[in-house]
Amino acid sequence: MIRLNLLAEAQAAEELRRRDPVKRAIWLAVLIVALMLAWSSSLQLKSILGHSEISRLEADIKSHTSQYELVLANQKQIADIKQKITGLQQLTNNRLLNGTLLNALQQTTFDEVQLLRLRVEQLYTTVAGTKARTNESGTLIPGKPATATETIRLTLEGGDSSDNPGDGLNKYREALANAPYFKQNLVPTNGITLKSLTPPEISALTGKRSVIFSLECHYPEVTR
Repeated sequence: MIRLNLLAEAQAAEELRRRDPVKRAIWLAVLIVALMLAWSSSLQLKSILGHSEISRLEADIKSHTSQYELVLANQKQIADIKQKITGLQQLTNNRLLNGTLLNALQQTTFDEVQLLRLRVEQLYTTVAGTKARTNESGTLIPGKPATATETIRLTLEGGDSSDNPGDGLNKYREALANAPYFKQNLVPTNGITLKSLTPPEISALTGKRSVIFSLECHYPEVTR
């Protein structure tokens, strides 16, 4: 018995259409494009997340930089304050104590010599200091304190009414030089020098022949 397949031609055409390489290529291209779009989208998402992380890190770095600069500024301010406190302490500890000086003069007397007046001169020559600074590598360089060179001059004026005016002055000057205070505080050589001496004349205070003298006491220069 002979069977006829009337749809054989249509089926063959459909099978040929299914095996068409162009259509397969189109589907493959569509698939590749879809994959590339998905890959591109993932890269774009990673880029957005990366930029967000970079922004966060930059903000964090700026925050730490501000804190670091604040710490450096505080360290510089503390160094300046310590420098000033040290300078004040040095001036306080080494200042000339007039009370101690007057006590030493009171304990060094001579009958024929009368101390009439004294004058203390304190001269200061200053050199400006430098402030603490931070170098390019961020290291704090301490500042140098300002210095002051102190020069002290003590002038003693008095009268000598000894029997031979002038002899009492020499003894008084020697007594001052050997007094503990002056021996400790004056320069070791020529610590007390004769600045002026008047000719003998009758004193209005004592009614005796006397000379008026002026002694200068030299303290060593001190730089602080």
